[in-house]
Amino acid sequence: MNLYLLKKLVLFILLFTTINYSFGQNHLLSKEAKVSVITCGTGNESYSMFGHTAIRINDPFNNIDWVYNYGAFDFGTPNFVLKFIKGDLQYFAVVHPYADFINEYTYEKRSVYEQELEIPNTLKQQLFDNLNTSLASGESHYTYKFIDKNCTSMVVDIINKTLDTTAIVKNADTDITYRTILYPYFDHHFYEKLGTSIIFGKKVDGMGTQLFLPFELEKSLKTVHFKKQLLAKETKTLLEFEKEVPFSWWNNGYTYLLILGGILILNKRSVNFGYLGLLAVIGLFFIFAGSYSLHRELEYNYNILLFNPALLALLYFYAVKKEKGIYYTALFNLLSLAVYAVILINKAHFLIVLPMIITSTVILLKPILKSLKPNTQNL
Repeated sequence: MNLYLLKKLVLFILLFTTINYSFGQNHLLSKEAKVSVITCGTGNESYSMFGHTAIRINDPFNNIDWVYNYGAFDFGTPNFVLKFIKGDLQYFAVVHPYADFINEYTYEKRSVYEQELEIPNTLKQQLFDNLNTSLASGESHYTYKFIDKNCTSMVVDIINKTLDTTAIVKNADTDITYRTILYPYFDHHFYEKLGTSIIFGKKVDGMGTQLFLPFELEKSLKTVHFKKQLLAKETKTLLEFEKEVPFSWWNNGYTYLLILGGILILNKRSVNFGYLGLLAVIGLFFIFAGSYSLHRELEYNYNILLFNPALLALLYFYAVKKEKGIYYTALFNLLSLAVYAVILINKAHFLIVLPMIITSTVILLKPILKSLKPNTQNL
């Protein structure tokens, strides 16, 4: 990931020294110029799992064939990790030659598709000018938001700005949730799916009415009209690769079930303590992220009912051997799990967290069922 983005940044710096003059001169496109939306296929790395969106300006007469990409960021940003978590990390646009762009995706074996926009030459020029002005003025810098502001939404915004109307809108899959839309992208990436399932809160359970993923834009462009005609021509395949399914001996549901099953089979106090303690620590992180971060996807995270910080109180009462404290905190956490299961019953991630719900329920039931028996300290 680092090398990929570093190459793009270096390329941008080199290009900026040669084409920045053109930005300021409002280079005139010829009548043969074409503008198009580029949709890039998904990859197996975290940065490429959802694909990518870019804009291509192709004018052979003026020897212009550039791709504008709104997905770059600087790893050298001070406090990079904290800024990313907080949600105020700055992203920006870069421009690079189409040949280099397509070579990069050929190397990564990721498919690339193109949809030429059917707009007048005056609007092609306007889009070209808007893109160059955005780059030269710094308007292309933006604060990244997973759903609300990303490479796809920025492309939509600048095209709609050029057309002077909200022409491009989402017109498919608006009756399913963002979480449901995201799920297929995690196929063969089990723990990434699990991680996003538990860290995302209420917002991603809303209906997916915003365009935020590249292939959603590609699908919508097929039916969007502008001035009583389709805005985009038929999708053209520039590169086609069969996506390689990664093999991992650990990143799958089997290891997940083995770990949880092992906890129940071992039935050791230290193991159970470790499991509950880990859940509680993750819950504390959810509280921190929800209050610290500007990412709205992390707000109102009801998954904290499973990853409950109150589990720490249970562990404390075990440490000081307070029977009533053990009973009531175990009961509280068990009731929290029941509420969680009810909330989750119609959610996309119900099945993936169900094994953890079962594991926690079994562990928490033990002190409750044994509360009437004297001198019982097993968890």
